[in-house]
Amino acid sequence: MAAYFFASPIDVDIKLSDEEQRKQVEMKSEKEKTVSCPVYYDGDSVSGTVSIRVRDGKKLQHDGIKVEFVGSIELFYDRGHHHEFLSLSQELAAPGEMRQAQTYDFNFKNVEKQFESYQGINVKLRYFVRVSISRRMADVAKERDIWVHSFRLPADTNATIKMEVGIEDCLHIEFEYNKSKYHLKDVIVGKIYFLLVRIKIKHMELSIIRRETTGSPPNQYNESETITKFEIMDGAPVRGETIPIRLFLGGFDLTPTFRDINKKFSTRYYLNLVLIDEENRRYFKQQEITIVRIPEN
Repeated sequence: MAAYFFASPIDVDIKLSDEEQRKQVEMKSEKEKTVSCPVYYDGDSVSGTVSIRVRDGKKLQHDGIKVEFVGSIELFYDRGHHHEFLSLSQELAAPGEMRQAQTYDFNFKNVEKQFESYQGINVKLRYFVRVSISRRMADVAKERDIWVHSFRLPADTNATIKMEVGIEDCLHIEFEYNKSKYHLKDVIVGKIYFLLVRIKIKHMELSIIRRETTGSPPNQYNESETITKFEIMDGAPVRGETIPIRLFLGGFDLTPTFRDINKKFSTRYYLNLVLIDEENRRYFKQQEITIVRIPEN
């Protein structure tokens, strides 16, 4: 990532400790480019070095150099207003002048990172290291993103989901999923029972829907996207028939469920069962599920 250049060209490079050994996540940056970010966890220290070089051998007069570790939420309809929920700062150099390249160490120890990184349709939650060089004319700043994963232990109680879809004297279906909380690599296992079928069903499909809610009323925005949709039955079922469901979550681009993060956004997941009859009428039932991230073996 390039530094911002002003009248006096300055190169700023931020190197994170042990970044090569960390898992990497691809993050979309400006203009649809992707940037590779190292993964950190809650309580991990964020440390590294900052190298500053003045081009052309000119001297750099500055009013101080600092490094910050920032967690912020950016709402796309509120551009320009970044809501910082975490801000730590360390001074690297007192006001003075620089004639040759300098390297500084920084270490933010055991940082609490209470939220997971997220990049959605209308919101982005990001963590980054920012180096600022204060100057009389114009400050120079450089940022370097990291990606944060948060683990949640599965709840002890994880009840099965049982629901019914019915149209009086025409259709009565019960469906059951093995549990209501899943981890990101889990398998959804379920069954659909046809107790009464007096309409001609053409096919049935199951989809996973992600719903992102940002802001608060009256400036609240909801965006839904279908993560996957697949047909689980083609043709008319008969009374007493049972259709098994097995859906592997590991192949999809899922995040954990986020509920009211810093009072700015939520991301929820739903299983949506749709029946379509021969006249293309649609009957559907939606059920929220919870998705968590657990430590990988």
